[in-house]
Amino acid sequence: MPELPEVEVTRRAIAPHVENEIIENIQIHEHRFRWPIIKELPDLINGQKVESLTRRGKYLIFKVAGGHILIHLGMSGSLRLSENRLPEKKHDHVGISMSSGWTLWLNDPRRFGSVLWTKEPVLSHKLLSKLGPEPLTDDFTAETFYKASRNRKGPVKAFIMDSHIVVGVGNIYASESLFMARINPMTPANEVALEQYSKLVECVKLVLEKSIKSGGTTLKDFMSGEGKPGYFQQSLSAYGREGANCVSCDDKIIKIVIGQRATFYCPSCQI
Repeated sequence: MPELPEVEVTRRAIAPHVENEIIENIQIHEHRFRWPIIKELPDLINGQKVESLTRRGKYLIFKVAGGHILIHLGMSGSLRLSENRLPEKKHDHVGISMSSGWTLWLNDPRRFGSVLWTKEPVLSHKLLSKLGPEPLTDDFTAETFYKASRNRKGPVKAFIMDSHIVVGVGNIYASESLFMARINPMTPANEVALEQYSKLVECVKLVLEKSIKSGGTTLKDFMSGEGKPGYFQQSLSAYGREGANCVSCDDKIIKIVIGQRATFYCPSCQI
């Protein structure tokens, strides 16, 4: 599933080609997504200028004069810029043609993504209003993290992946952040000290920033909006390294399951 770094990489890649450009046409070849794409969407957005392209969590937000388009990539979706306005690939379900000459294609084999329209204040939308702070902003602090954890007895790994606590810390990034912070992923969230949360917040930011700079990837075939592959998977310290030597000691990386998600850690470094 594309996570926050992949979505941010995509946003940065496509923004120069859509911001301040006019939507000349939208082609909808498939309306059946997680939520059906409304049939009125072309009438609502054709001819409107994209005033900005922002991100909240894993949602891309296209602001136009009449409202906002929210795009979520779901389990297998991706956005790709093309100079050809005709579909080029199987599962190219939605194409937004811009006055820049580019067409933005939403490709989604499993159709778990979404293309939504709202005229309401976008951050009040039911899918966005209860999200936690963005991890790369000053709103994400050790103090707020610590306070939210006091009544949480579950594993800290599951806690930091809760989008109501903080958005965008997906499975790979949670394992990598906990490894960097030297915190055992099975530790109950309410037993992690403030000093440890301070370190963890710092590590979450570092891991996500590194992933964004590296192109980001949680899918082997992830492609950015420019059609470039992500490379973060090549520099993982813990995730996916079961049985390999720890990069910090001589012990072996162990794989366990927390909340039905594969979790990787070093039993010597992460006590």
